[in-house]
Amino acid sequence: MRKTIDQLLEKLEPLIRGGEFEELESDGIEIKPVPATGGEWRSIHETVNAFLNTRGGVLLLGVKEEQSAGTSRYIFTGYRSEAEPKLKEFGAVFTDRQGRKLDLKSLFPNPELRSFMDGQVAVVFVDELPADQKFCFLNGVGYRRVLTGDHKLSEAEISSQEEYKEDVLQARELMPVANATPNDLDIDQLNEYIQLLNRQTKVETMKPDVHSAMSFLSRKAFVKDGQVTTLGMLVCGQHPEDHLQFRCRVHGYVEAPQVVVQDKQVISGNILPVMEAANAFVMRNIPVGVSLDEGGSATPQYPQALIRETVNNALAHRDYSIDKYVTITIKPGSHIEIRNPGAFRKHLVIEEPDHSVPVRRIVPEARPRNPKLAMVLMVFNKWEGKGIGMATMVDLCLQNLVDLPYYRFYSESDIGLFLNTGRLLDDRMEALFLSFDRYIEDRLEGRTLNEQQKRILAYLIKSEWANAQLRYTILLTPDNNHFNEISFLENKGLISKHQSSTSLHPVYIADRLLLKRDHIVELRDAYGAAFDQLHDFSKDLLSIVYRFNRYSKTPYPSARQVSLALWFQSHVAVGNIKKFDGFLRKARSAFNGMEKAGFIHRMEGKPRYCINDDYKAEHLL
Repeated sequence: MRKTIDQLLEKLEPLIRGGEFEELESDGIEIKPVPATGGEWRSIHETVNAFLNTRGGVLLLGVKEEQSAGTSRYIFTGYRSEAEPKLKEFGAVFTDRQGRKLDLKSLFPNPELRSFMDGQVAVVFVDELPADQKFCFLNGVGYRRVLTGDHKLSEAEISSQEEYKEDVLQARELMPVANATPNDLDIDQLNEYIQLLNRQTKVETMKPDVHSAMSFLSRKAFVKDGQVTTLGMLVCGQHPEDHLQFRCRVHGYVEAPQVVVQDKQVISGNILPVMEAANAFVMRNIPVGVSLDEGGSATPQYPQALIRETVNNALAHRDYSIDKYVTITIKPGSHIEIRNPGAFRKHLVIEEPDHSVPVRRIVPEARPRNPKLAMVLMVFNKWEGKGIGMATMVDLCLQNLVDLPYYRFYSESDIGLFLNTGRLLDDRMEALFLSFDRYIEDRLEGRTLNEQQKRILAYLIKSEWANAQLRYTILLTPDNNHFNEISFLENKGLISKHQSSTSLHPVYIADRLLLKRDHIVELRDAYGAAFDQLHDFSKDLLSIVYRFNRYSKTPYPSARQVSLALWFQSHVAVGNIKKFDGFLRKARSAFNGMEKAGFIHRMEGKPRYCINDDYKAEHLL
């Protein structure tokens, strides 16, 4: 975080000196001048409240954003020492929903004064309120952080959080471990945790033995009513596998024709070393390529951040009441499956399987299933909140670094997450957009899709394909960095809201024409009964020709273009060149037959084809 502040100040100084502006605020950074009056602190309190209720953040005091004549610039106003009492009040100005004062001082690490230009700025760090304690309120109103703004919490959001808090009262991580006593805890591992807690401000003394640590163990829920909890055994148990059995184990497999014994691994123990070993297993067994962008450096097939966060989240969010291990299965060149004991909360699953457009979507959520464990993992930098696993999957997918991730539900308490190789905006999607580029340009009133808009459309189209195969994809929400592009596409009619949408969770689907797989009705109208005599393969080829003729800026496709479009549409393994060569020969033969029969004709004598709209007139008897 301090590195982030250093980078922020480095960017700010030349902007201030040059009278220029660049958006530097984010969902975790707010830049403000030091208020001159007590009443002006209200806006800052709202931001701090939003940080507490969302993901934490940093408040930089001493710089003003000024707007004049439609332009903005930063002005250095500096820190004033009389503001110090106000900074110290932050931990005491908020209440719970009933209006009771909260003591949140522990969520405000010591603020810093930084030398800046010819004065100082103040840096206020705000930690996130633990998930099982949210929300806090300012004069009866709660706020949350969205991009660079502070927004009032809705009643629906507050009610949902209250339901969550009721759920976590029965948190599986706090279940007592049979036949385990505090003497089964490892004092060295406990002190390692305390040492990390003390990184910024000393909050706890090191413990010489378990007996002297009992008060601390109880406060942290490692021990409850004198019994060791699952949480305590996971974090600092001496022999956790003896007490937790499969609940502290990960089984790793590699599905490949030839694998060596060391690539099949059973990992067990405390949660921190299990996380490390599970990540190492995956990284060791995924293919590594060479990146030209990185000067020839080795690049794993999956981004390391994706592996780390999905593996860590599997252990952070699993249901610890189920005595079953986490399974990681790697199929090189295809996917990684992380199979987890547990289930999504019902309100996070949006499904309408019987609708004309079936949807199966998962709402990304920042609230952990095991909040006490999440707080421990946050101390060890193994979990960052923010619903980071799903957020990272979506972001990396929309950066075109991986293909669409999805979940499979094997039972009510068994979920598999699939991380797929490849790219979201792959050759298949590019071919699809090419065949509709004139239609899309008309929708955009003469403009073309930019790269990010293509990726959002690809995400929604592939989500619908996956949903039809009983696969659950992550809901793409407007409440993130893609808000502007989603709004633009919706305004132009290229995406719309499904009827299963709610005010909190809009479900987006792509323009129905882009999902249309065939044009049987239109072709039957053009050819009459003769169309029904064709083989299905020829009908599919004609549908692709029709699509190009009506909706593409290159309206007359070659046999190869049509074959490639149908090849992608048929879910065939794209990389198999020999199979495609055979597919293309079959298509050329079908084109020759359809041309002789008058279903299609060449344009200007070239092998570029068009539907014969005069077929019925030419074949009247």
